[in-house]
Amino acid sequence: MTNVPLTFSGMAEFNIANVLAATLAAYVQDFKTEDIRQALQTFVPSPALTPGRMNMFHFRDYSVMIDYAHNTHGFMAIGKFLASVNASVKVGIIAGVGDRRDEDIVSLGEAAGKIFDEIIIRQDKNLRGRTDQAIIDLMTQGIQKVDPMKKITVIQKEGEAIDFAFKNAVKDSFIVITSDVVPDALEQVKSYKAKEDGLLV
Repeated sequence: MTNVPLTFSGMAEFNIANVLAATLAAYVQDFKTEDIRQALQTFVPSPALTPGRMNMFHFRDYSVMIDYAHNTHGFMAIGKFLASVNASVKVGIIAGVGDRRDEDIVSLGEAAGKIFDEIIIRQDKNLRGRTDQAIIDLMTQGIQKVDPMKKITVIQKEGEAIDFAFKNAVKDSFIVITSDVVPDALEQVKSYKAKEDGLLV
């Protein structure tokens, strides 16, 4: 699986499962083995082809991943991937979802607390029936169940949270943005990348 780009050199276990299922589905539909192999080896995940699904950006001093993960299962999948990532600090920009049970939001915080060294709590544009403070409190509760001393910063607007993370990024850190509005987050990160590459002033 290491030569299948969607698996990120075999580090993304959940995508290995997805690839295996897709391969079997194609095989039983009588696609040629050669065509299946070519598709698996040439489909490269990217903001253009798979927006909001493990979109990677490598900056001079740090790396960034944007993903739409918004539940505990999604966070746990990201956690398995991050366990294989070598980084000085792993920073998560996360948010709770208002139309979930209290225990679900707490569980999300717990999952984040286990996989990130530092956490920035932001808010979705649609709070789905809760106040922003109620979501923040539940998320914080879950994080602190894992580590009472975990570094938590609350910045409610996603764009401002991303700005803060980038401006305070330490060398060799890895920043995960679990985005609410993926196109906006992608454009913001692309803008940072273009400036670093000298394409924007």
